Amino acid sequence: MASHFGDRLYKAVKSKKTPLIVGLDPVYGKLPAVIRQTKSLSDENDAAAAIDAIFEYSTKVLRVIAPLVPAVKINIAFFEKYLWEGIECYYSLISEAQELGLEIIGDVKRGDIGHTAENYAQAHLQNPELKGLEDVLAPDAITVNGFAGADGILPFADMANKQGKGIFVWVRASNPSAAAIQDFADASGVKMYEKLADIVNEIANEKQRISNSGYSNVGMVIGGTSGQQTSELREKYKHLWFLVPGFGSQGATAADCIRFCKPDGAGALISASRSIIYAYENEKYTEQFGENWEKCIEQAVMDTKVELAKAI
Repeated sequence: MASHFGDRLYKAVKSKKTPLIVGLDPVYGKLPAVIRQTKSLSDENDAAAAIDAIFEYSTKVLRVIAPLVPAVKINIAFFEKYLWEGIECYYSLISEAQELGLEIIGDVKRGDIGHTAENYAQAHLQNPELKGLEDVLAPDAITVNGFAGADGILPFADMANKQGKGIFVWVRASNPSAAAIQDFADASGVKMYEKLADIVNEIANEKQRISNSGYSNVGMVIGGTSGQQTSELREKYKHLWFLVPGFGSQGATAADCIRFCKPDGAGALISASRSIIYAYENEKYTEQFGENWEKCIEQAVMDTKVELAKAI
């Protein structure tokens, strides 16, 4: 396995023949009935029961998607609500995904400066070196909030270098109200997200961060529902991977998202979450597979891959 995150990601996308990744955002109340109705897992208000149910569901989702997509994005927020039980589950799922050969993005959106940022970087990117934690793995990459500028990005980028991992800096969000702040322009017409993108690109293009495949281990998060003007970022920043949320349930189309891919289909990771992990709520799939929720998810992944391939 290549030691540079940019190379591993390129190889994975090419191997699976798709930029599609799956976002894992599990909510107990939306889990398949067969799991929620299991006696030991049926109490949503019991932290241990709820997190056991989420773990069982999530591991099965990982096994379904692993042969089909290059990476999984695990949103830590859906685990943190269960406190230490949830954090243990989050790191256990990272190990499960690693064993299945998936690249793992921890969607943690941490951000700060100085020693605080360094400690966040250690917590979320460094494979633990402490006694008793030798079997715990951190994800292959994480999302970072770049609001503090270069001082808030470099500690994460430097840790990524040391660990052979990557970061994606949140540059332009997918929610509608993001435009009020992120599209705000200075006197010369440069928008806030464009300025942040320039800072990210400067860090990403430092020689030690570029892989043999030409990609940096520092990338950007750009929402698929962001304006068409953000397409210029793909042409402008040739060495960066783009993490593109918003496809499916959030309203972004295949055409909205594939504009961040290069002609060979690489260069972007297009994340779909609810439209895939809850495919068993979609009549289109239940008509085919009934209560076999894993087959519903599998088919949703395959259909989405085809949709993206046609758009590319």
